Amino acid sequence: MSSNIVIRHLGRTEFENTWRAMQDFTTNRAAETPDEIWLTEHSPVYTLGLNRKNVRMPSRDDIPVVNTDRGGKITFHGPGQIIIYFLIDLKRKGINIRQLVSAMENAVIALLKESNVDAAAKADAPGVYVQEKKIASLGLRLKKECCYHGLSLNVDMDLSPFNAIDPCGYQGLEVTQLKSLGVDLTQTEAATKLLKYLIKELGYSISI
Repeated sequence: MSSNIVIRHLGRTEFENTWRAMQDFTTNRAAETPDEIWLTEHSPVYTLGLNRKNVRMPSRDDIPVVNTDRGGKITFHGPGQIIIYFLIDLKRKGINIRQLVSAMENAVIALLKESNVDAAAKADAPGVYVQEKKIASLGLRLKKECCYHGLSLNVDMDLSPFNAIDPCGYQGLEVTQLKSLGVDLTQTEAATKLLKYLIKELGYSISI
């Protein structure tokens, strides 16, 4: 079981460029390549996963839509949202996709609990919810037992683009964010805390 992971802070990136970089990393990684976590934030973009059946396309045309290769349906990424991508050799790590998803959800729930906010995961709809409002979305891709893509956590952003879609394919699903819940954390502070919980949940040590 590998316990070493590299954390990369990418700053603001364009979704498609980062997605292609994840594909390249996964294609070219070797048996000894350390796992990595990429922390970023994207310019406004709708991303459409592989489950495209009956997806309602955005009712606005000022934000680009990118067809991607992660699981799930449609979501929105934009400034004020934490994006964490997981580039992990799951076989070497000794975990499966379900265990990784649970670790991601548990880390977000722990972050919210620290701020006295009760949150929960749903077995039939991956992600994290606060009183039926979604605050974190998950989507992964598995290739030769190595994964990429990851999670998004809404911190302090313009939520209105979610109104133009059915988030994650669920009609009427409302979304929320840390700011709306009275959680007084900057994006950097929230990301630092979330990374701490993720590293703990996944049993890694950090390599810079």
